[in-house]
Formats: sequence, structure tokens, C-alpha cells
Amino acid sequence: MPDPNGFLRYERRLPARRPVAVRITDWREVYPSAGEELIREQATRCMDCGIPFCHDGCPLGNRIPDWNDLVRTGSWDAAVESLHATNNFPEFTGRLCPAPCEAACVLGLGGQQPVTIKQVEVEIADAAVARGGLNPRPVPASTGRSVAVVGSGPAGLAAAQQLARAGHAVTVYERDDAIGGLLRYGIPDFKLEKQHIDRRLAQLAAEGVQFRTGVNVGVDVTAEELRARHDAVLLACGALQGRDTPETPGRPLRGVHQAMTHLVAANRVVAAAGDGRPAPAVLPDGTPIDAAGKHVVIIGGGDTAADCLGVAHRQGAAGVHQLDLYPEPPHGRDAERDPWPTWPWVLRNYPAHEEGGERVFAVAVQEFVDDGTGQVKGVRIAEVTVERRDGRRIVTALPGSERELPADLVLLAIGFEGTEEQPLLAQFGVTRNARGAVDARPDWQTDADGVFVAGDMHRGASLIVWAIAEGRAAAAAIHSYLGGVGDLPAPVDPARQPLAAR
Repeated sequence: MPDPNGFLRYERRLPARRPVAVRITDWREVYPSAGEELIREQATRCMDCGIPFCHDGCPLGNRIPDWNDLVRTGSWDAAVESLHATNNFPEFTGRLCPAPCEAACVLGLGGQQPVTIKQVEVEIADAAVARGGLNPRPVPASTGRSVAVVGSGPAGLAAAQQLARAGHAVTVYERDDAIGGLLRYGIPDFKLEKQHIDRRLAQLAAEGVQFRTGVNVGVDVTAEELRARHDAVLLACGALQGRDTPETPGRPLRGVHQAMTHLVAANRVVAAAGDGRPAPAVLPDGTPIDAAGKHVVIIGGGDTAADCLGVAHRQGAAGVHQLDLYPEPPHGRDAERDPWPTWPWVLRNYPAHEEGGERVFAVAVQEFVDDGTGQVKGVRIAEVTVERRDGRRIVTALPGSERELPADLVLLAIGFEGTEEQPLLAQFGVTRNARGAVDARPDWQTDADGVFVAGDMHRGASLIVWAIAEGRAAAAAIHSYLGGVGDLPAPVDPARQPLAAR
């Protein structure tokens, strides 16, 4: 029985972040451990509601009240089991998910403070490591069926683990030089240190999952060859086609880049340093893309933009402006626009924002300014209004509001347009829809029989918790397709959408 007065006795509290002056000198995670006393106090705030809406906010269906109460009573081993029953990688979601479950917490009604679900989750995940490690669960006998998973992000890895634990032979194909997808080279270490990925990969390998890196399916191995080797294929290639702004004057200038190219280069530098190897921050063609000593302009207001901001601070940028097309969001939920328990549009301050830089709202870039040699030297911006007409976004610049910001490096963090156009699509006989994603039938198969799809490749750029949920659900569909005994958990179906007001 939970403590019915816990939320009255304790206020919402999070562990203090590492001091700004210290953390911008390294790439270690911003948040230290909460400590057992604080996390038990926060878990005590959970009321174990009669109708726990946090379950609806989380596509994985995490048993949040259950493991909150287990933490409250100090039953850590049971809490670990409860958390892993629905989530393959809670150490990832606990660090990276924006926690729609907290937006749906009943304590959030009336402007109150929800339970620190995300923090409790990450502490349970870390406790699993501290209390004996991530023990593998290999199966005693194989089904004799084989599955190829193309892509090694959270969707692909979740599906791989589920299928391996069901007795199928699983091979994960990754075109990069290391497993992890965007977790490996897209997410900075100050949000997710890569030791967490490596621990999980060791667990998956012990459970029989095979990994093949440096294999670009559709180029290094054809779809036909892959289908001949395996009984089923899961496509989990992500949604890496960055949105661009080719119509803006000056876009071809040197120094204007997609945000993800900067993040990948920076992550490769950190990875190399960890291995004792020197590596400059450069693009694949050798072009430098380091923010050191530069005036940086980041275009975009989401997670990717905040990641770029934190990287720029640690690389020693001379100054950073982050531009957002939309007006500054409210600091609290607008109940008419986003009623509880939906995900609210509010101002979100990331740790990178307290490290420096200036946020500029309701502006749009009118031109990338040339220094006369083909290198960007600034951006000309104007204040704008944004409205929707017939489903279209209309952006109107306000006359007389133009000004110029210095910029030696410009990073486009304005979203993604779906999965990349690549040879494997045509070879497998699947196409991208109008959103740049790949459609799935109710059984998670694409237009090609035996070829399944999950994660951002199917949904479009979304949250890590959705990727894991889709990976688990697609694994259940593949298990059924292969004639596996029993059912695997399937937390979502292909048409499932986040909570929204209708």
C-alpha cells in the first residue's frame, strides 16, 4: 500500500546538476546520482492512483506506481524486475526521454508538481548495474529461425533482444563503425555516457545477438542476399533525413551545416579521446566543424538544438544564439490548448541553456551573409508571426525588424523529414510515404512480405520511448510470423498515437 500522504509531506525535488563551471570543461553527464534517501522520498510522492494516467502517457506501459512503491519500501531487486518487465533499456529512457508519463501524472492536475518518474526510473536502472550487473538471459534452445535487424538504434536493439530471448537467431546490421545508432554518435556524452550502451551490448551479445558493423545494407550486402540468409527482416534505420532550408539565400555558404553532422563529429572526437586516439572535429571530407572560438547560430528550438548548444559550450564557442521560429512558450500548461494529461506546449529549459548562449524567439533567417570568400559571416534575421491556414504554416516577416547576428558556424536543427532515401528501400520493395516514413500493416509488415519496420523509420522522428515500444511490438509480430510459441509483449500497434485532445 503506498503512502497516501507522501505527496503532501514531500515536494518535488531533483538532484542538483553538476556546477556549470565544472561540467562545461568535460563531457561527463550533467546529473549526478540522486542518492537513495532523495529518490525514496520522491517515490513516496506516488499515490498509486486508482486510474494511473502515467500508464497512458508512456507507450511502453511501464508499471510506474508498482516500481515507485517498491523503491519507497527499499525493495530494489523487485523494482529492477518490474521496470525491466516493460522496458529493455531504462537507463536510456531515464536519461533521454522527456517523460510524457510525468505530464500525465495525476499530481500534475491543477498546476501541481508531478512525481519525478524519470529520475526514479534512472536510479532503478543504475541500481541494476550496481547490484550485480545486467545479467544476460540466454535461451536453452534455438527455434532454428533467423532474423536480420537493419539498424542498431533503440528500436532495433529492443527488437533484437526480444527475439533473441524468444530463441531466434538475430543478426544486427549497422552501417556505422559502432553499434548504437543515434545513441552512439547523435547523443552527446553529457546526456548519455557511452558506457551505458556498451553494457547493454555485452548483455545482448551474451544472449546470442550477433552484431555486424560497417555493413551498409543495399550497398555492401543486397536485400536479396539478406532475405536469403534470414527468415524475416526488420528495418529500423531511423529518420535521419534532416530538414533543410535550400530557398534561403546563402544556404550553400561554407559554415552552414545540418546539426546532426556537427553532433556526430563531436561525438567521434569524444569517443576517440576515450580510446586514447587524437581526432579532430571534422566532416567526412575533412572539413573542420568545431565551434571553438566561433560565433555560433543554432536554428531550431528542440532537443537537437539544445544538444548543439551544449556541444558548442564544451568546444569553446565565442558566443551562441539559438533561434526559434515560434514565440516564447508559456511557463506553465495552458489547459485550453493542452488539457491534462496531454503533452503540453511549455517553455523547456535544458541544462545547456543555463550554461550560456542567448535564445531568440519569433524570428526567421532571411539570409546567410557571405564574407566575400564563400564563408558565412552572419545571419540576417527578422521578427515573424506564424499562423496556420488550411493546414499550411504561413510565416510573415514584420517590416523594419531585420537585424544581423555574427555567425562563423550555423547549425540547422529544424527537424527531420523521415528516413533517408537509400538503395535498400527499392531493393526490399518498400517506399516512403508523404512524411518520408515507411508504412506498416497492422502486423508491422511493410508492402514486402516478411519485411517489417519499426521505430522512427515507421513513425518519423519521435521519442526514444516510442522507438523501444515499436521495437518490442514489431518483435512480437515477427515472433508470430515465424510460428513462435506463445506471445511476446506488444505495447503498441502501428496506428497508436500519443495522448491528444480531440
